[in-house]
Amino acid sequence: MSASRPEDQPTHEALRGPLESWLNQKNQSLLEEVIATWQLAMERFHPDEALLERLRQALPTQAPASTDHGDAMAAFAGALDLVESAPSQGDLLKRLLDGLEPLVERSALFILKQGLASLYAHRGFEANAPLKPGAVVPPPDLEAVIQGLGRSLRKKGAGYSALLSVLSPYEAADLVILPIRHKRKAVALLLVDSGLRQKLDHPELVRALVLAASASLGSLAAGKEDAASHQPQFSTGTQPGTQPGIQPSSGHQSSAPTQMVPDTIQTSQAADLDPRTRASAERLARVLVGDVELYFPGKVAQARTQGNLYGLLRDELERSRATFVERFGEDVEVQHRIFTSTIIHQLCDGDASKMGGAPWA
Repeated sequence: MSASRPEDQPTHEALRGPLESWLNQKNQSLLEEVIATWQLAMERFHPDEALLERLRQALPTQAPASTDHGDAMAAFAGALDLVESAPSQGDLLKRLLDGLEPLVERSALFILKQGLASLYAHRGFEANAPLKPGAVVPPPDLEAVIQGLGRSLRKKGAGYSALLSVLSPYEAADLVILPIRHKRKAVALLLVDSGLRQKLDHPELVRALVLAASASLGSLAAGKEDAASHQPQFSTGTQPGTQPGIQPSSGHQSSAPTQMVPDTIQTSQAADLDPRTRASAERLARVLVGDVELYFPGKVAQARTQGNLYGLLRDELERSRATFVERFGEDVEVQHRIFTSTIIHQLCDGDASKMGGAPWA
């Protein structure tokens, strides 16, 4: 076939326009017919009665709702028996978690002491919980529950995130945080959530069980006080966390009069810090404080002369302290003041007055 000649080019261009226009028109008409046919078919695309009947027959027979309610009430009754028969405060808290297992997906108890919430025990969370050491500083929404401004916390927020941070990286869809009280004072927090489920099945039973645990806590405390008042051979000495004139029973120390905290969950005294942990903490503190001195020599020198180190280097000191607390826990620093002492020694020439108004100093 011979190649087109140059003089034929205008003829080809003249034919192309009408052909393309005709093809586009036909394509558009065909597309509209296809869409109209599809829409008409979709209008008739409904399951008939025969299909619905087959689906109904294929559904498994559901147990009556009363059966689930009966199972929950039986589990609740068993949990009440566990809590009310607890021989000690520490055992009561563990039994509370055991009794909750059939009713909730995940649960955890935090002891309140010195303004901090420390993890005591948990059920249903990952095997490696807690994920990080240390206590939790209650955020405002959690502090409101602790102070009695609310009966519980039922929504996600800073409080839930703070407690969950030591337990799991996975948030649940539904939760409740309840205080356990003694003499109107919150001494522990119970966190339960729905885990992988969308909602808690029995939040009202959880609350009732917490109220029963609070009542049992008061009964155990009253029993100790009553037994102490009828035994003349008790020591008149005092120990940290005990009432004057009451000898602690073997294996369990008495709690402070204003806060009933089980002996098994008391925080360690300052002298009990593991030597290797202390050495690691001191080493990290020296590194962190040394970095401040290295990068801000002028402000450090000014503080040594005029005082007010915290006012001059507040952001840097807060960041360094946060790093230390993240590694070793707030309670370690509060009890042992390792980071604070290192600052005073390295940056203030051993004079604590040069630190200034640091809130944690």
